[in-house]
Amino acid sequence: MDSAANYEFQPSFILGFHGCEEEVGMRILCEPEEHLKPSEKSYDWLGSGIYFWEGSVARAWEWARAYHAAGKIKKPFVLGAVIDLRHCLDMFDLGASEQARAAHAHLQGLMDSAGKPMPENKGSTPDKPARILDCAVMNTLHQIREERELPEYDSVRGAFLEGDPIYPGAGFRSHTHIQICVRKIACIKGYFKPINVQE
Repeated sequence: MDSAANYEFQPSFILGFHGCEEEVGMRILCEPEEHLKPSEKSYDWLGSGIYFWEGSVARAWEWARAYHAAGKIKKPFVLGAVIDLRHCLDMFDLGASEQARAAHAHLQGLMDSAGKPMPENKGSTPDKPARILDCAVMNTLHQIREERELPEYDSVRGAFLEGDPIYPGAGFRSHTHIQICVRKIACIKGYFKPINVQE
């Protein structure tokens, strides 16, 4: 392991928040053996895993309410989690960006050899919320590490620049957030119901 890899291990816990169906959240709180299920959708931009909003209970509530309004969940709920990121692919780090770039090139080679087009990020807004390309790149990155017998990542952390500028000329966007993708259940040290937050 090179010296830079030493810093891929995060030194402290974080709080993550997950919007979900109330029945699901309460079952996990009441049954110690229960866990959230990993998502494996083609647009999961950090790859397959369990997704959390880092430190933003309000954003998790907003997501849950939007899914309720769209008829995708019956009753919105937010589940909190204490997360140890452990061996983390942190997309704020230069080394992680370089790995993602190499994984993209590898994926491009595979698709070219198979005569297939590269996946694309899609959506009607500039942030392209359906991150099909990014998901494929992240999953390829993990596959490459497995094939080369390199240590697996337990989690992935990244910033999603989303929404409109919050004022004219702003570099800040209304819904920018940090998202966590937990790849190994052992990262989750416990779940909790956030206090003083009303539906």
